[in-house]
Amino acid sequence: MCPMADAAARLTNLVEELFGTPFPLRLRTWDGSTAGPPGGPVLVVRHRRALRRLLWRPGEVGLARGWVAGELDVDGDLYTALDQLTAFAARRRGTIGLSPRDPRQRAALRALIGLAGLLPPPPPPPEEVRRSAGVSHTRRRDRAAISHHYDVGNEFYALVLGPSMVYSCAYWDTATVTAPDGSRTGFTLEDAQRAKLDLVCRKLDLQQGMRLLDVGCGWGSMALHAAREYGVRVTGVTLSREQADHARKRVADAGLADRVEIRVQDYRDVRDGPYDAVSSIGMAEHVGAAPYLEYARQLRALLRPGGRLLNHQIARRPERAGSVYQVDEFIDRYVFPDGELSPLGSTVSALERAGFEVRDVESIREHYALTLRRWVARLEDGWERAVVLATPGRARVWRLYMAASALAFEHGRIGVNQVLAVNTPPGGASGLPLRTRTWTG
Repeated sequence: MCPMADAAARLTNLVEELFGTPFPLRLRTWDGSTAGPPGGPVLVVRHRRALRRLLWRPGEVGLARGWVAGELDVDGDLYTALDQLTAFAARRRGTIGLSPRDPRQRAALRALIGLAGLLPPPPPPPEEVRRSAGVSHTRRRDRAAISHHYDVGNEFYALVLGPSMVYSCAYWDTATVTAPDGSRTGFTLEDAQRAKLDLVCRKLDLQQGMRLLDVGCGWGSMALHAAREYGVRVTGVTLSREQADHARKRVADAGLADRVEIRVQDYRDVRDGPYDAVSSIGMAEHVGAAPYLEYARQLRALLRPGGRLLNHQIARRPERAGSVYQVDEFIDRYVFPDGELSPLGSTVSALERAGFEVRDVESIREHYALTLRRWVARLEDGWERAVVLATPGRARVWRLYMAASALAFEHGRIGVNQVLAVNTPPGGASGLPLRTRTWTG
């Protein structure tokens, strides 16, 4: 019998021997064979090269490279498959390595090497960040990281995000959202993003003639909304030239060039304060834990006494005592190079150390899961166009990271919070109403 015959059954058995627990997904391999439980999603191994990637780089990086290269795929519901794979990894009793101690594992590993045809490791897909060692979060390295993520093409982002061009958590009407994927709601993605932008404006108490600094302004949606709906003058800063070009065109088309200025500028180089308010929506994740206090101090220095900061930021759960936080390697290598998530408590503490008075914290974790599922649906609906606008590998990166992130928000592994802080003057007059939550009304 051909040693490669029925590769799916052989691979399933070897994985279960190595990990010591049943593999939850049905497998289909490069020879057309299938094995495993029927009725659910199918993990497709299109090429033996995917196994070689895992043998040379076990774990998340090897899996990510196989996925981005198109050697691994899922037929059926991606969310279910990711949930089952996550649970499988959590239950495993062993790990793939070059020298497993158990004799059966050693035998299984040798058989897996034979099945994979072990050769030198395949080169990483071109979408992976090539980065030299050095200090993170320098101005130059931050520009490169932002360019990797955002300078993918404005048309690609428009396909995923929709006309709002807002790349942060939307704010859904919970009275109409009745399913985890939002499928039965009449509240559209555009409605939810508009509601989020308006919520930020109300929390900042924007008034006609005020000056707003929008840090990490993206494609200009917050700046446009604040200028059009609240009559404020807005300065938006971004490190992405493609974002800035698109935002400037939107500003001109809206006839708001007299109220909105879009700059390609690092927030650390803004010098034209004081501003009445600062919005930072989905930007602080790029700042890094070590420079975060500098970030907070810089924003406070740009605010007038009594001015408000609205910091909208993804947060991770704090580690248990004695544990070490591990950066998600797939996200770091393919999505947000040098991105860092901090616990909410660390963020609040840094803002307070910088001199802010933190007045309100609102968790909107479930809202981000709904938002991400909408983005994934838009990407899948426009898949053929997406791979033309970006690359097949880049589109696969975005599909995997958004789907996995939706599950992470749903299961509470990460969250997102809006923190309202005030540059309270010495007299203590914050300017906030006694009942602040009236803005959510």
